[in-house]
Amino acid sequence: MISIWWVLLLVPAIGMAGWYLGQRGSERRGGARISKLSATYFRGLNYLLNEQQDKAIEVFLQIAERDKETLETQFTLGTLFRRRGEVDRAIRLHQSVISRPGLSDEQKTRAILALGEDYMRAGLLDRAETLFADLVKLGSAAPQALRHLMSIYQAERDWQQAIDHARRYEQATHEPMGKLIAQFECELAEKARLKGDGALARQHLERAHAADANSVRAALLEGQIELAEGNDGAAIRAYERAARQDIEFLPEVLPPLLAAYDRGDDPARARSFLLEMVERYRGVSPALALARRLETEEGAGVALEFLRKHLRQRPSIRGEAALIELALRSESDDARGLLVALQQINEQLIVRSPGYRCQSCGFGARAHHWQCPSCKQWASIKPLPHVAIE
Repeated sequence: MISIWWVLLLVPAIGMAGWYLGQRGSERRGGARISKLSATYFRGLNYLLNEQQDKAIEVFLQIAERDKETLETQFTLGTLFRRRGEVDRAIRLHQSVISRPGLSDEQKTRAILALGEDYMRAGLLDRAETLFADLVKLGSAAPQALRHLMSIYQAERDWQQAIDHARRYEQATHEPMGKLIAQFECELAEKARLKGDGALARQHLERAHAADANSVRAALLEGQIELAEGNDGAAIRAYERAARQDIEFLPEVLPPLLAAYDRGDDPARARSFLLEMVERYRGVSPALALARRLETEEGAGVALEFLRKHLRQRPSIRGEAALIELALRSESDDARGLLVALQQINEQLIVRSPGYRCQSCGFGARAHHWQCPSCKQWASIKPLPHVAIE
């Protein structure tokens, strides 16, 4: 299966072939050189289609040597060099293109963008930032340059700059950037929270909610701040909002929310919310929380019966483990050995399972990350409600 970046390489390469052959055809119609170049071009394209990088580079180097004025060949080679990790060669090639006399503004902009991408691949973020910032100032290729600058500022954790450039990108392209801006504001809010500056953290969260009214992360952070300051009612509202905005984050919401319920002494509200979540959430977390409340308020027998009925409809290893634990407190000694063994097996299954998975790339983790360590997507890692942990 051809990867997407090969397609991106093929498009300009095919365009280059058509342009070049058309130009040469008008100048040397019927000449043998046209046939030779045509065969060379399409041999190179064939290597690209078959993802044979080394052979493709060799062919395009031959073409570049025969006609040093063909910029498209240089750009294709530069991309190939960068993709295969030969960044130094890509940098030298694009620097030589930029230094050519007589380039149009469009050609020079394209070469500068390519050189900036080379610097990014080489980890020379300061050089790339300078190039892209200059392009933005000149108004040349602003959208592409702005997007690259956003990537750089994320890597440098310069969240305010990332926000500023995301807004400029949105203005330039009309592409909504609210969800990304909300993540950046949450990064700043988290930073302020850790420093103990609740007021500043709230300001960033207000801006995060303004950018993305359904930001689960902003609601969770708001709940953390309110809970830390003893505002249980505000924390409950924030956590309930987070769960309703994205039900898959319920396992993250429940522990602090239940603590706030307990301190707020509002069992009716707690039970109502948990019953709602039992109906809506495909995992067992809210059922377990409700069973614990039933045991406290009405006794182990009521909790056991509720959990048994629930697990008949939605089988779960974690739910079975909770059922065993409840049974251990009520069964006779004859069943204890088997129940203890079953409990130990279930505990091992739970411990070995990843608790989170990236919805974009499939990266599995035992702890939650707001930005996926693998594919770098934001808010793509979510708790897993599958049978092994739920």
